[in-house]
Amino acid sequence: QVQPVESGGGHVQAGGSMRLSCVVSGRTRSSNGLGWFRQAPGKEREFVATISWTSGRTKLADSVKGRFTISSDNAKNTGYLQMDSLKPEDTAVYYCATGNRYFPSLRTDEYPSWGQGTQVTVSA
Repeated sequence: QVQPVESGGGHVQAGGSMRLSCVVSGRTRSSNGLGWFRQAPGKEREFVATISWTSGRTKLADSVKGRFTISSDNAKNTGYLQMDSLKPEDTAVYYCATGNRYFPSLRTDEYPSWGQGTQVTVSA
């Protein structure tokens, strides 16, 4: 069973940085890559970034371009989300997901396996 596990969330002031990690156990060759999503209170879960395990291609949401970077370490089955110049509006629970078949996968229903999420809080 494929199981992503996130870590690295916490509390930071606006303008600060934080790095999230996602370790994927049970990863299969059929999985194209890994995605990061976030959900703020009262809002729908939204796409943040995705990366292909094999090609390394990445895609980020317009709201985080220039501030966030997604990367991966295939040998460790681990993905990362480096978040810089954080804003209060970045406050959300961040989820790692995998099992998508294609790149780029931007919808939640394209990912069958999800982590439990990690809280990121950015104060003004």
